[in-house]
Amino acid sequence: MEAQALEHERRLGETHGEEALEHAIAAADLYMQAAGQTKVPEDRKRFRRKFADLIALGERLKANTKAASSASRPAVPESTRPLTTAEKTAILEASRLHGNVFPPWERAPAPDTFSDANSPTYTDPSPFSLSPEQLDIFAGWLRPTELPGFGDESAEGDLEQFMIAKAETDLAQDLATDCSVVASLCAATRYLGSTKGSLLSSLIYPFDHERIRPAVSKTGKYVFRMYFNGSWRHVAIDDRLPASKTDRTLYVVDRHNPRLLWPALVEKAYLKIRGGYDFPGSNSGTDLHALTGWIPEQIFLQSDEIELDETWSRIKKAYDDGNAILTLGTGNILPEEEEALGLVREHDYAVMGLKKEDDSRLLLIKNPWVDSLVWTGLGSTATLKAHTVGSSDGASNQFWMAIEDVLQHFDSLYVNWNPALFAYRQDHHFKWKMCDKTEELVFTHNPQYSVLSPSGSPIWVLLSRHWQDGELEILRQRKAEKDRGDSSLATVSKQLGFMALALYATSPPGTRVPLPDTTRRIHQTHYVDSPNTLLRYTPTPNTPQTLVITQTELPLPTYSFTLTFLSHHPLTITPSPPPLPHSTTLTSAWTRRTAGGSAAHPTYHTNPQYTLTLPHPTPLHLTLSTSARDLPLHIAVLYTPSPTTRIIHPQGRDIVCSSAEYARGCAAAAHPRLEPGTYAVVLSTFEPGQLAPYTLRVEAAVPVVLRPVPADGAGRLRKPLPVVAVGTGSGAGMGRLRAGVVPERLTRLAVHVRSAPGVGGGGGGSGSGGTGGGGGSAVRVSLEVGTGVHRTVLAVSREGEFADAAMGLRTAEVDVENGEALARRGGLWVVLEQIGGGGGGGDGGSGGVQVEVLSDGVVQVGGWENADED
Repeated sequence: MEAQALEHERRLGETHGEEALEHAIAAADLYMQAAGQTKVPEDRKRFRRKFADLIALGERLKANTKAASSASRPAVPESTRPLTTAEKTAILEASRLHGNVFPPWERAPAPDTFSDANSPTYTDPSPFSLSPEQLDIFAGWLRPTELPGFGDESAEGDLEQFMIAKAETDLAQDLATDCSVVASLCAATRYLGSTKGSLLSSLIYPFDHERIRPAVSKTGKYVFRMYFNGSWRHVAIDDRLPASKTDRTLYVVDRHNPRLLWPALVEKAYLKIRGGYDFPGSNSGTDLHALTGWIPEQIFLQSDEIELDETWSRIKKAYDDGNAILTLGTGNILPEEEEALGLVREHDYAVMGLKKEDDSRLLLIKNPWVDSLVWTGLGSTATLKAHTVGSSDGASNQFWMAIEDVLQHFDSLYVNWNPALFAYRQDHHFKWKMCDKTEELVFTHNPQYSVLSPSGSPIWVLLSRHWQDGELEILRQRKAEKDRGDSSLATVSKQLGFMALALYATSPPGTRVPLPDTTRRIHQTHYVDSPNTLLRYTPTPNTPQTLVITQTELPLPTYSFTLTFLSHHPLTITPSPPPLPHSTTLTSAWTRRTAGGSAAHPTYHTNPQYTLTLPHPTPLHLTLSTSARDLPLHIAVLYTPSPTTRIIHPQGRDIVCSSAEYARGCAAAAHPRLEPGTYAVVLSTFEPGQLAPYTLRVEAAVPVVLRPVPADGAGRLRKPLPVVAVGTGSGAGMGRLRAGVVPERLTRLAVHVRSAPGVGGGGGGSGSGGTGGGGGSAVRVSLEVGTGVHRTVLAVSREGEFADAAMGLRTAEVDVENGEALARRGGLWVVLEQIGGGGGGGDGGSGGVQVEVLSDGVVQVGGWENADED
C-alpha cells in the first residue's frame, strides 16, 4: 500500500493541474488506509503525517487549479511557509526604492479605481529621471490622447483601440537605454498577447478578461503586479508618457501597431522600480523575473562546462511546451567586430523561435533596437541554407542563427522557467550584514541552510538579491564613465560585486561549513553580478545537505535576499546549526614586529601566538583568514611548556594539529578530540615581513579561553653579552665559551641567541677566539650551575641539538637562586658552543651571534671566557 502511495507521489511530481490533484488525493487516501492497518506506532505516525501533508497540498492544488482554470493558465505553486517577524520586517523595509513605496501585493484593486468618471485624472507624483540625450529631445509628459499618432486618430469613446494589436506585434527600442527590458517584452510576446493564459491578466489592472486584453483606465491610473525584493508588489503609474520633439521615441513602440499603449505602460512601471528612463542596464532574465515571476537561469555560453546537446534539448522542449522564455546577451565585442558580425556589444536580444532544420538547430533572434545591426553570418561555424541567415519573413531586425554560432558569439543565454513546472515552493528571506574584509574568504558569517528532501527528484534554488538605492548610484556612476570611454559595462558589473550558491555534504549532515572546501562541495554556481542566480541539483534522499550563500566584493554594508526553493516534494529547510556550539573570535594583524614567516625562518617565534585553554575534552576547529587574498597562511596548535613561553622553533612531535600547506587567504585546522590543558596557537605567513590584518575563529564543544602570549622578552629585563664572531675558517672551531651570571635575588630567566650579521671581530672574553660568518657553523646555548664534571644543566636550547644561530635559539625559562647561593654551587653560567665552523684568525669574518639574558629581576653578567677545559 505504501508502495502504491509512493508511486502516486512520484507521478504527482511529474504532473500539473487536475491530474496532479488526483494523484495527491489518491496518495493521501492510501496513506490513511495504511495508518489504520499498521501495528507499528512509528509507521502510523509517519503515515498520518504524510496524509496531512498531502491533504494540505491538495487544497493548494485545488485553489490553484480553480484560479488557473478561470485564466486558462497552469497552476503556479506559492510559498505557504509562515514568515518570522524578522522576515516580515525585511520584506516591508525592501518596499522603499528611489523615494517610492511599493507595498507587498494583497489584492487586486477595486474596479472603480479605474472606471469612476467623477474621479480626478490620476497624476503620479513620482519623478522619472531622463538621461542628457533624452532630455535634449524631451517635450514633456503627455497623456495618450495628446501623443502624436494617438490622439489625432482617436475619436472620443474609442480609447479601447489603444489596447488592441491589429497585426503581429513588433516591439522596438529607440532612445531608451533599456535594451534588456524591450528584449524581454519581445521574447515574452507569445505569453502577453490576447490569448488564453495571457500573463497580462495578472500583471496589469484594469484588465478585460472577456476580450483577454488590458482595458483603458478612465482615471489614467494603472496598477501593476510585479515580483521583486522578495514579494509580489503593488506598482502604480499614470498613463503619461515622455513625448519627443523629434521623430525619435523615448518609450517602447510597436512598429506594426503604433497606437498600442500597454507595452509602453509595462515599460514605464518597470522603469519606475528600476530608477527611471535613464536606467543604466540590467539583464533580460532579471527583467522577466520581475515582470512574470518566472524563474531566471543564466547559462554561460563561454563556459567549458556547457554541454551543447543537453542544453539544446532542455530549452527546446521547454520552449515548445510553453514553459520557457529565452533571451541572449553579448559580451564586450570589439568595435571592428561589431560592424563585421552585425552584432552589438553588451546588448540583449530576444529569442523569437526555435527549430531544427535538417541537421541544423536554429534560433530566431531579434535585436530590439529600431534601426540596428543584423547578424551577417560572417564566421559561421554551421552549414546553413541561405534563407536561414539574415532577416526572417520580413520581420525587422530578426535573423536565424545556428546554436553553434550562438555559442561562439554570445556570452549568456537567459532562460526564464515557468514555476508551474514544480508542485512546491518555499521562500526564505534574510538580511546579511557584510563581514569584516578579513573574513570574506571564509563562511563564518555566510547564511547557510540545511535542506532535507524525502526523494531524489530535482530541486531548484533561486537566490535573489533585493534592489536598493545604493546599487543604482553605483550603476549610474560607472555608466557615466563608460559613456566617457573610461570603462565598459563589464567594469560596471564588477563594481556591484558577485554572489553564488554552493551545496556541501557535511558531517554531521546539514551543519555549517567553515570555509570553501572542494572535497566536500557537491555543486557550485558561477559567481554572477546579476541580482539572481539559480542552482539546480539532485538531492540525496533523507540526508540533509548544506546550502551556502557566498559573495565577493559586494560594496554595500547590508543586503536583503530571498531564497526560493522549488521541488516536486515537500522539503525540510532550516538554518544550518554549527557543528560545535561554542566559538571565540579575535581580530589582529601581522605587523613589522610580528610578521615572522614560516618555521624555516629565524623570526618564526615573533609570529602572533596565543595560549588556548581547554577545560574538558573537546573537538576543535580553528579558522584563520585575511583580507589579503593572495597571502599564504598557516595555523599550528602545539604543546607548550607554559602559558607565557613562546614557541621558538616547532618540532614535529610538539604539533597537535595544523592546517595544510600554506593556503592563500584562509586556512583551517581541526582535531577530533583534544584533551584538557593549555596549548599554543601560532599564526604565520609564508615569508617574514608580509603584513596584513587577520581574524582567528576557534570553535569547540565547550567554552575555551584564548589569550595572547606576550612578545618575546616582554616584561623582562634584557642583559646582552658581547657579540661572539663565528666563522668558516680552517681552525678547529670556536669550541665552548661561557659567561658568568649573578642574580641579585630569586629570579626567573632564559637565554636567547640570534644572529648578529656583519660582525668581523671577536667577542669581549679572553676565549672569544673565533671569527667569521655564520655559514657552516652550528651552535647551542645552555644555562649551567657549576663547572667541570660536577656542573648541572638547568636548560638548553633545542633539547641539546646544535642549530644555525640564524634560526634563533632560546632556552626554556627557569627559576634560579640568588648569586650567593649559586656561588656555593660553582656559580651560574651561560655556555655557548659551536661545531663545524672555523676558529682562528679574526679577519674575514662576516657574522656573529648575539646572546641575551632575559630575566624578571636584576642580574649581572661577565665577559666570555674559554670553557674548553670543561
